[in-house]
Amino acid sequence: MAGCCGHDAKFDGVSDDYKRRLWIVIALNAIMFAVEMTAGHLAQSQALQADALDFAGDAMTYGISLAVIGASLRARTNAALFKGFSLLLMGLWVFGSTVYRVFYVGVPTAEIMGAVGFLALLTNLASVFLLVRYKDGDANVRSVWLCSRNDAIGNVAVMFAALGVWGTATGWPDLIVATIMAGLFLSSAFQIVRQALAERREVIDHGHVEV
Repeated sequence: MAGCCGHDAKFDGVSDDYKRRLWIVIALNAIMFAVEMTAGHLAQSQALQADALDFAGDAMTYGISLAVIGASLRARTNAALFKGFSLLLMGLWVFGSTVYRVFYVGVPTAEIMGAVGFLALLTNLASVFLLVRYKDGDANVRSVWLCSRNDAIGNVAVMFAALGVWGTATGWPDLIVATIMAGLFLSSAFQIVRQALAERREVIDHGHVEV
């Protein structure tokens, strides 16, 4: 378990309290994926759909995080790498679909965007509150925190997009926010992959195969 063999050891998730909090966060993310994806289609909002995809990705990756808690470092870094590459693919998908939507004629429904964005923000603030105690850990734990943080930032951005759509009567604020969120996915993906690879190299350098 992290913390028992030197000050450089990182929390690896082996905690009943952490697991309980993670289960709650998984449930919240799964519910909000369904709500936000439906609302995104109804409002024709790319930003809402991008945020809904983030909820789905988080629910899936949090489940992976639970599955590898207490496993070997190789298994945990493999899980973190998978999550990092998943975020990378999500970011690329949002970028691509946003470029496509530039040529789509139609203005998102600002009222739906704002209302659902606020509900999602409350959900993610609850998730952040539950996980903030464990934000500094190994790559697997760290990836959970980064995903939760991304959600909260994304919800604030969606609300700004809704205000922009309402004020300008165009879809450009929605597309701009979706692009920013895609960039956030890519940034987090690189952080997770970099930390996972660094942890794996550290084990190899010390001559350990499994820990």
